[in-house]
Amino acid sequence: MAGVRQFLNRIRVAVGLRDAPPFVRRLIIGVIGGTVLVLGVAMVVLPGPAIVVIPLGLAILGTEFIWARRLLGKSRGVFRRAKRRFFKTPRGGG
Repeated sequence: MAGVRQFLNRIRVAVGLRDAPPFVRRLIIGVIGGTVLVLGVAMVVLPGPAIVVIPLGLAILGTEFIWARRLLGKSRGVFRRAKRRFFKTPRGGG
């Protein structure tokens, strides 16, 4: 997560979003993050890596919106529990 945050901060500096007024910055981040999030949700039924794109959209939105940061944290917990349950389940026929 820290790597994604650093990457997004570098993009903000390169684009000049750090100097933009807060309303403009939130609007731009909202449009970009919302678009990525909607594409990720569409990839649930369409071919594509939805499990990667949805958290990326939430991470982008999470740089400006606290609700997205909270949702990303909750989804991380759900993913960890599912991963633990999957690897705990015995494999093979038996």
